[in-house]
Amino acid sequence: MKLVSWNVNGIRACIKKGFYDVLKDSQADIFCIQETKMQEGQIEIEKHGYYTYMNSAKKKGYSGTLVFTKVKPLNYSYGIGIEEHDQEGRVVTLEFDNFYLVNCYTPNSQTELKRLDYRMQWEDDFLNYLNTLNQHKPVILCGDLNVAHKEIDLKNPKTNRKNAGFTDEERAKMTRLLESGYIDTYRYLYPDQTGIYSWWSYRFNARKNNAGWRIDYFIVSDSLKDKIKDAFICTEIMGSDHCPVGLEINL
Repeated sequence: MKLVSWNVNGIRACIKKGFYDVLKDSQADIFCIQETKMQEGQIEIEKHGYYTYMNSAKKKGYSGTLVFTKVKPLNYSYGIGIEEHDQEGRVVTLEFDNFYLVNCYTPNSQTELKRLDYRMQWEDDFLNYLNTLNQHKPVILCGDLNVAHKEIDLKNPKTNRKNAGFTDEERAKMTRLLESGYIDTYRYLYPDQTGIYSWWSYRFNARKNNAGWRIDYFIVSDSLKDKIKDAFICTEIMGSDHCPVGLEINL
């Protein structure tokens, strides 16, 4: 099974930059996107042989998640069941025969870390949500998790130490997630790989200079470890400030 995840930074803009070509060329069984920035009915999403499940933020032009899947799930749900968190369209969960797929767009702590306290609460509640699912079936979590976990995961760790996405607090929450029975698939396969990132600022020619961050992930339950075939990051694909990331797994 092949899965792909991409923060498209606005699906309507990304469609104009070739999104559907990327979707078709990927040959993914499941293709997850984050930051759709659209409401139901604003445009007609082309299906291309997929079932689609979209969770939009109440605020227009903000956040939002969407899953394309060739296999119809047994069940689906939006959010994590906590009203405070479920206003921004950040989670789509699909249940399949032998796993849960969770597509997530984690809240950004923002400039001057003004949303860091909220982010910390989100992290605790979201991990509880994942653990509840994991008690029933293994979990495949993907999405823009808005954190570079280790210094190896961004170009300039020293100058970003106290910036959103690389604070000690956010990194500690990622450590706790992984220590709770989950695997960062890319680092599992490529523990020492440097210079491969999934997001670049639009400023300072960051992408041209590869001054990036790896903040997009496929994370799976420990019980799926032996089923991982490959994890990949498609740095050559344009259309957003992020690039797609993917996972091949025997399920």
